[in-house]
Amino acid sequence: MTQSAEDFAVDASVAGAPSADGVWHRCHLLPDADPANAIRDAALVVEQGRIAWLGQQAVLPEAYRGLPHHDAGGAWITPGLIDCHTHLVYGGQRADEFAMRLAGASYEEIARAGGGIVSTVRATRAADEDTLFAQAATRLKPLLAEGVTAIEIKSGYGLDLDTERKQLRVARRLGKAYGVAVHTTFLGAHALPPEYADRADDYIALVCDTMLPALAQEGLVDAVDAFCEGIGFSPAQTERVFDAAHRHGLPVKLHAEQLSNLGGAALAARYRALSADHLEHLDETGVAAMAEAGTVAVLLPGAYYFLRDTHLPPIALLRRYGVPIALSTDHNPGTSPVTSLLLMLNMACTLFRMTVPEALAGVTTHAARALGASDRHGLLAAGRGADLALWRIDSPAELAYWFGRNPLAAVVRQGRVFFGPASSAPQEFRDEA
Repeated sequence: MTQSAEDFAVDASVAGAPSADGVWHRCHLLPDADPANAIRDAALVVEQGRIAWLGQQAVLPEAYRGLPHHDAGGAWITPGLIDCHTHLVYGGQRADEFAMRLAGASYEEIARAGGGIVSTVRATRAADEDTLFAQAATRLKPLLAEGVTAIEIKSGYGLDLDTERKQLRVARRLGKAYGVAVHTTFLGAHALPPEYADRADDYIALVCDTMLPALAQEGLVDAVDAFCEGIGFSPAQTERVFDAAHRHGLPVKLHAEQLSNLGGAALAARYRALSADHLEHLDETGVAAMAEAGTVAVLLPGAYYFLRDTHLPPIALLRRYGVPIALSTDHNPGTSPVTSLLLMLNMACTLFRMTVPEALAGVTTHAARALGASDRHGLLAAGRGADLALWRIDSPAELAYWFGRNPLAAVVRQGRVFFGPASSAPQEFRDEA
């Protein structure tokens, strides 16, 4: 499908955002999630949208002293946050279904009333691309306002070629329009569409032989995912999807061990998956396989909370084997309607007992690895793109401590400055040259 200029129109607020080029001074830096690497009384230099230098302000090289200066006013600067597992593009919402569950309705009763994933598939198929874009933008903006500079967006609510394509096109549009790095994931093997009832193998053939080749050829897919679960697809069907992904040179990831243990994480590790996600029922065999393969564990505390789950992911095992742990919102209409990555930091610490450095790494360095983008995201370093967040806090621990408060002063996405709720822009971060 040909993409027109209108498909990628830039939002007016993005087009008017000022350049971050210059010296950012009077700041403290947390280049990664390790407090031992923090740099107090620091400066950071941005040139042509990239970080040119960072270190203590007292040793700022003479070559940069004549550049425009931006007064950070004592802010902490961290890498931009990364939301590495979302289902952001879909039609409608399912608040009424949530109310029915609270009133005692069973999953079967909700499904008979037209609810569940089928209702989202129906709404997504019915919506045109502009409608999906507008709805998804409403969900994206709160994440951007919390310092998110990179995000993964999955398809999986179309379950036919035209609608999966529509979802992925919208994801690409969002990245262009809002100046955020969007990584797209094809999740055709998310659920069985109604027209393929009792024909799961036939549907997997459609995913592998028709949908994926077409979408990959159109450049809409960065990675491939599947839902390996009793209510999803079997390990054998998942392998077919992974084989198809590899034929097209695409990395894989997997929804695994959320409701039961089918050995999905170990299967994903055999294919050197970028990540295995959810993992509440992960066992030591799966953990060991992930460690050997370098597969990231993506934990999703929003879904755990929303579903009132009581089966914790095996945090101690993941630590023991050195498996990197990422965190994400898992934004979706059915089980995690979350639009706050900062809230996920707090939930990871309170519900999963993760430490603050672990949680911060989970939305920066390890989240970047879960996207296969460690070379582009998740760290502050010379030569990297200027994707960073400025926070009005006394300590980075506050990012996981508060909930219901957003201390973002500004965020730099792709070399442009966007002001946050804790900023007094336009007076601060001014050009002082």
